Amino acid sequence: MLVAVTDHAAERYRQRVRGTLDARTEVASRVSRAWAAGGISREPPPGAAAQRGSVYVRDGDLVFVCLEDRPRGELVVVTLWEEGEGAAVPRRFTEALKRGERRRRPGD
Repeated sequence: MLVAVTDHAAERYRQRVRGTLDARTEVASRVSRAWAAGGISREPPPGAAAQRGSVYVRDGDLVFVCLEDRPRGELVVVTLWEEGEGAAVPRRFTEALKRGERRRRPGD
């Protein structure tokens, strides 16, 4: 399985894993290992919005949201999130960012 990583997913990984030198390579490696170990699901974890065609790859407390291109044998990591109480970026911060985006007006 060939694994590609979007800019967004690499940045989210950098926010959560300090001291990484090459986020894309680390994400691709982690996703490949978790995929090979069977850590995949087509059902979103509790509390996650379902996205048609998504594959969820779990490696420890990290859940990588991917899109699978079966004919080409490719997996594209589009984003990720952490579960658990020890998250590097707690959910309340990401939810506050979402609320702030909704309040902004065009042109502000």
